[in-house]
Amino acid sequence: MLVSAEAAAVFEEQQGIRRILKANAKAREAGISPGLAVNAALALVPSLKLEERNPIREAQVLKNLAEWSEKFTAFTSIDGPSLLLLEIEGSRKLFGGIKPLRERIVRGLQSQGFHVEVAIAPTPLAATWLARSGQKVCIRDPRNLVGKLGPLPIHCLHWPDNVCKLLRGMGVTSIGEVLRLPRQGFAKRFSATRLLELDRALGRMPDPRVSYRAPERFVADFDLNEEESDSALLLNICQELLMRLERFLLSRQMAVQQIEFVFFHLQVPATHLPLGCVRADRAVQHWFDLLEIKFDRLALAAPVIAIQLRSGEGQRFTAETDALPFNKPERQQRNVSIAHLAERLSARIGEEAVHGVMTVAEYRPQHAWQRRNVFDGVPHCANVQGCELYSDTPGLLAGVRRTNSLVLQRPLWMLQKPEQLVTEQEMPCYQGRLELVEGPERLETGWWDDDGIARDYFIARNPRGVYLWVFRDRCQVGGRRNSWYLHGMFG
Repeated sequence: MLVSAEAAAVFEEQQGIRRILKANAKAREAGISPGLAVNAALALVPSLKLEERNPIREAQVLKNLAEWSEKFTAFTSIDGPSLLLLEIEGSRKLFGGIKPLRERIVRGLQSQGFHVEVAIAPTPLAATWLARSGQKVCIRDPRNLVGKLGPLPIHCLHWPDNVCKLLRGMGVTSIGEVLRLPRQGFAKRFSATRLLELDRALGRMPDPRVSYRAPERFVADFDLNEEESDSALLLNICQELLMRLERFLLSRQMAVQQIEFVFFHLQVPATHLPLGCVRADRAVQHWFDLLEIKFDRLALAAPVIAIQLRSGEGQRFTAETDALPFNKPERQQRNVSIAHLAERLSARIGEEAVHGVMTVAEYRPQHAWQRRNVFDGVPHCANVQGCELYSDTPGLLAGVRRTNSLVLQRPLWMLQKPEQLVTEQEMPCYQGRLELVEGPERLETGWWDDDGIARDYFIARNPRGVYLWVFRDRCQVGGRRNSWYLHGMFG
């Protein structure tokens, strides 16, 4: 729910057009409604506060709520981007009945800032459809399902638009009218899967669901008999805790990407030492090697009286069958070494000093790349045939000509700010007059914000054989038009 003193809305891209998905009360008063284009909404309210929908963040919030709901039930299922199913039959006596239990759940969600629609029914689908309709009902007898579900509009089913359009063309606008259609003809026209949904909603067929379980975390403590400052002894204790972690993960076929050592002192706050690896692992030696590197630079505020090891969220461990040495791809060996190098560098100089680079769906070169935390995952090159790292520039350009791949037409060395070039007979110069080898590639975008571009990019070669990425600016900048700029180098 959007809560703001000013007009605010959430948008998402639909078929290439950014449209309003949800708006707060003040935005709705100004005429902004779901489905409206963002440009039209800004025309109505220029000061409209916009935020793009983030499905990844939504999924994480729903997982957090599923973990929170475990205090009320032993069975929670996540269904879709905004639906939680709680089995409460086994908990109603513990909380004094269904009504007090529902009130506690609703209050808990509202206290966290969420707007919630709650419906209680004997089957998961019936509760889902009732909640989508906004009806706060409690159905305990399955015999009442037909009467309660019948008046609901068919959009509560969340069936595809073409199916709902076909039903409306037949004069069917409610679930009750759908239930009155001949079963055999309905299954033939709309598939047996939709008929099965109706039967499951009414309790005629079972509706099994997968229960969500929060990822297990490992926590182990080691209490010392007296305060210790000996580094070798502390490292031995840490190694023993890592061995416990390995046994814990091995028995569950899991691995972790983040762990943290906590060194407790008697008189001062505890010292925290986090460790991370690029790929989730469970091997003692791997974690211990990183610990030794970071422990050398750790300054303990006081002698240690206890040590605790905590792990991050467990991930499913996936093992790969190794190839024989004479068949092992050289690229695989290089990727593993880069991952270990990133881990060791992070342990040595800090995570903030080591980062990866990832591409962004943006045509403007200055916005097409962004930093990425090395522990969020290893960035990979786009899966384009022929996308290899050539050792010489002519080979690179040969690949450009052969595949016509936009991935290959971007230099690895980009200038932070384009450098304006002098011209000679309307041709750009950089350590001599440039020869245009490839191009033009026209980029004209970003007109909707303050950083729009209108450029023609070329691959050029100077007299020394250096291949450059240059562009001619078609915008009126500083009173000049068609000025040439250097933006990157291929070698």
